[in-house]
Amino acid sequence: MERSDDYTQRVNRVIDHILEHLDDTIRLEDMAEVACFSPCHFHRVFRSLIGETLGEFITRLRLERALRMLAHNPRANLTQVALDCGFGSSSNFSRVFKQSYGVAPSRFDLKSLRDQRRAELQAAIEEPELRNLLERLPPGENPDGFEVHFVDLPSREVAYLRVLDPYRPGLVTDAAAKLVAWAEARNAADGTWLGYMWDDPDIVAAERCRYDVGVVINGVEPEDEIGRICFPPMRVATLEIRGGIDLEQRALDWLYGTWLPRSGMVPADLPCFESWIGLPFAHGFEHFELDLLLPVEATT
Repeated sequence: MERSDDYTQRVNRVIDHILEHLDDTIRLEDMAEVACFSPCHFHRVFRSLIGETLGEFITRLRLERALRMLAHNPRANLTQVALDCGFGSSSNFSRVFKQSYGVAPSRFDLKSLRDQRRAELQAAIEEPELRNLLERLPPGENPDGFEVHFVDLPSREVAYLRVLDPYRPGLVTDAAAKLVAWAEARNAADGTWLGYMWDDPDIVAAERCRYDVGVVINGVEPEDEIGRICFPPMRVATLEIRGGIDLEQRALDWLYGTWLPRSGMVPADLPCFESWIGLPFAHGFEHFELDLLLPVEATT
């Protein structure tokens, strides 16, 4: 095992732990133990691989979770949002939020941020003639006739490869090919293949996003940079995609911008999954065959 792959796997274990315990107290010493490093070495390795200190990373994830909660429930109680995101109080949440975004949470213009992030994603596409593929579908419109169905999924054990800055050309498809080769060598490539983004690219800068390519498999043993994560049972709103990346983007815009606000539900604190039909990116980026799986729960 190469040391760089070993370090990546250890840091990914820490990230997975943080995501599961974002509303708890998270201490450097505990995360170093999860990674099997001394605290001093862990701090340096984490910053080297992720580009942020552990504290900066945790704060950013907590703020981004708060933004997602407020985006899907603008009337949410700020004190409850603060506590659900790991802040000790609403005053602490407001102080940290203002330090990062310049205004109090109640005055933040989330629409402008989303428009800015979408423009950044479009600008990142190398071929200018393809940038229109990421144009936002206006709320209320459904030109493709999307329909949602509900499915209850059992717990799933997933082997994954994590990609940082996934919008850089080739990174995700290269990771998918590498994981497919790993699974085929273990006669496990016939499992369900997943892709999922841990961050909302309409909120998080593209270079900070994290995307996992995964395959559902039992008895996963982490190896090199391949990690293991267990997802709990969940109810998902599912939507069929058979077309290009523009169709998937419109589906996501409709799902979040039109269907979700009218559904009486909110997203669960889990990523939206791409569940591939067959192997991931079997047709490149020209044609996708997958189902979108959005974990949801009833509003309280």
